[in-house]
This record gives sequence, C-alpha cells and structure tokens, in this order.
Amino acid sequence: MITPAALKPFLPTALEKTDFTGLGEKYAGKVRDVYTQKEKKRAILIATDRQSAFDIQWCSIPLKGQALNQLSAWWFEHVKDVMPNHVIAVPDPNAMVVKDLKMLRVEIVVRGYLTGSTGTSAWVNYNKGVRNFCGNLLPEGMVKNQKFAAPIITPTTKGEEDELIDPKGIVDHGFATKQQWEEIADRAFALFKKGQEIAAKRGLILVDTKYEMGYDEQGTLTIADEVHTPDSSRYWVAATYEERHARKEEPESLDKEFFRLWLRSQGFEYGGKRPAITDDVRVMLASKYLDLFERMTGEPFVIPADTRVAERIERNLQPYLL
Repeated sequence: MITPAALKPFLPTALEKTDFTGLGEKYAGKVRDVYTQKEKKRAILIATDRQSAFDIQWCSIPLKGQALNQLSAWWFEHVKDVMPNHVIAVPDPNAMVVKDLKMLRVEIVVRGYLTGSTGTSAWVNYNKGVRNFCGNLLPEGMVKNQKFAAPIITPTTKGEEDELIDPKGIVDHGFATKQQWEEIADRAFALFKKGQEIAAKRGLILVDTKYEMGYDEQGTLTIADEVHTPDSSRYWVAATYEERHARKEEPESLDKEFFRLWLRSQGFEYGGKRPAITDDVRVMLASKYLDLFERMTGEPFVIPADTRVAERIERNLQPYLL
C-alpha cells in the first residue's frame, strides 16, 4: 500500500487540466477532459486529477486520474461478458480512446444500501420522509447504511443539477421507450450484481454506483464513461461493516465519500463558506484511491517514472491526432 507520506512529493505533479491541439473539440467535465472526433466516430477521455464533490470543483488529487482511468479499464474488461463497452484503446495511464455513442439523457444509479449525503441520495431523501423513491416503495423503520432487501434503481436526469426521476417519467419525457428502459434496467442490475460479486472476493462491498449508457451505430446498448470507480461508486470495507453499523458509526469507506464527510465535518453546507483543502487531505484522499485500485485489481499501483504528466499524455496520443 502506498502511504500518504510517500505521495506528498507528487502533489506538484497533479494534472488540473489539459489543452491539447489536434485532438478534436474539447469539453471539460468535472474530472475528465473529453476530446470528440466526430468524423472518426470516437472520443478521447483524459482523466485529470481534479476533485469534485457536491457539484463543486475543490482541488486536485495527485495520481487520481491515473487510478481512475486504469481501474475503469480493468472493470470494463471484467464486465464485458455482461454488456458491451465503449473502449477502443488505452494508450496512456490517464487516457482512453472510446466509441462516440448516442448517450442516454439519464444516469442510472443502482443502490444496495440506504446511504448517501447529497440531495439525490437515498438516505437524505428517506430521512426527509420520502418513501416512494424513484418508483421504489421503501419500508418504514430503516436506518442509515442499512442494506436494502434487494438493489434498487434511482435514475437522475442530466443537467446543471441532477434531478431524480422514475421509470414512468423517463418514458413520458421520451428519454427511452418502455422496452428500452426494461433493457437498461436489466443490464444495470446485471452489472451491479457482477460488480458486487467481484468486490466481495476482494473484501469490499460495492454499495451503490452510477452507470452511463448509450447506443452505438448498430443500436446496441453500451456501457460508457466509467464503471465501478471510486468516483462513480461507493465502497465499504466488508470486514468492519457489521461492527461499525451496529455501533451507528459510518462504514470504513474507500471512495470520495470520505471527502464529502470531511467537508461536512468542517461545517460546509451548500452555498456556505468553503473550507480550505489542505495538502494532508489531498494525500489522504489520494491514498484511498490507490488503496482501492490495489485491493480491487490485486496488482500494485505503478507510479510512472515520468512525472510530467501532460507531456507524457500528449506524446502517447500522437497516433490519435486528427
């Protein structure tokens, strides 16, 4: 395991943005810089080290982008028997070349436990008294971090602010037909089941996750963006979950929920004063990303010898210039 102390020298190397020419039209997301090449029907996803939470960009986390990109590539390979994916090539530790899909206008969130701290999370809504959650009827008397009887799907719309929606709303708004939604939900549950099975073998609980899907040129439903990463998913350490839950303590997490909880502990609320992000917090979060990578893949995280990340990415993407 790479310790926080070992990561401190890499704080100055964190990749905050890219600005490459010749790769296509650029769009900067929360974490990824996306270069679209419409004429070649592909896109290049570059995972930066930007850290977001509560829809706010806070700081950069050293080596996070590499961990996300490589872990996502690992997962795409391990769930390809469940669903086709958009990966064409992985030419750099931080970059992935993918098919340009016609993306769904909703995100598919699968939840196995009653938890979360954002406005669209299961626990926040349940705690407010919501019992019909995106078409899922939830029983009375549940407590935070309790396991659902069976996983549920809670879709959200895409926009400046994600909004909860149920399957009927998805069909009514024309985001998908009833038949399409049935296939989407079926594949989402299958992906989550496979993810939970693999995580369990690594001593981890895949608590919940977000999937993005789209259709390729042949009309095939395809998983895209990222899959089962600590940015799109929540992971708990299985060995300590029951004991901590019994004591009403937060589970031991290996994802960015650590950062959300830290922000809350500093008194952060939407629209309020933002706490300063210290280097100690940055390296602690980095160590969690790398720890999850190593636990999940069973392989050591390899820190590249070349710390000039942007220059390395640009060099490795030369074959994909327009």
